[in-house]
Amino acid sequence: GILYDLGILYEKKSKFDEARKYYHKILSDYFGSVRQKDAQNQLGNLNVKILFSPEITPDSKSYEIAPGDTLGKIAKQFGTTVDLIRKSNNLSGDYIRAKMKLKVSAAKFSIIVDKSQNILTLKSNEEIFKVYPVATGLNNCTPVGTFMIANKIVDPVWYTEDAMVPSGSPKNILGSRWMGLSIQHYGIHGSADPSGIGKQVTAGCVRMHNKDVEELYTIVPTNTEVVIVD
Repeated sequence: GILYDLGILYEKKSKFDEARKYYHKILSDYFGSVRQKDAQNQLGNLNVKILFSPEITPDSKSYEIAPGDTLGKIAKQFGTTVDLIRKSNNLSGDYIRAKMKLKVSAAKFSIIVDKSQNILTLKSNEEIFKVYPVATGLNNCTPVGTFMIANKIVDPVWYTEDAMVPSGSPKNILGSRWMGLSIQHYGIHGSADPSGIGKQVTAGCVRMHNKDVEELYTIVPTNTEVVIVD
């Protein structure tokens, strides 16, 4: 527990690189230990905290805005999202001006969904960035394969065979975000009832806690690779 406690201590002192070293050491040297899952969770939260901050990291850039730039244009250029640029630069809207400097993530994110463990692993440049609990398809019905995020929707409407269920309704099973996959009718979404997270209970989609899917939605752009495995 000493390594974990040191990681927490350095994190509280905002010495994030030092904290990361201790969490990584637990993950590499103490596989299967009681602290491993705690270290993985702490490291994932720390990674997101740094990503969402203005701190420039090896996988981000300080970008000087040129005349005619828009957040959408910059996001497309670097393969990131407008939401993430806003978040990491404390922008409340889309207003930017020439010569202003922005932190822009240049990391290449990818996703692996493991149906046997009901976890979604977000990877950054092939390294584990954060691990999330999810629900997958009942009777193992979530499709296996390599897909892409084809579309993204905030506060999705759920269309059933005989009704249109608005966002925010307790009957809308999609929760607060939808990321549709390149296989029709399947996606990664939030939850109106999070009690099934960690189990195989869905009609085939990957279900997350709303706070987790909102975080993931901010980070990953369309065309992000999603690999689903048994």
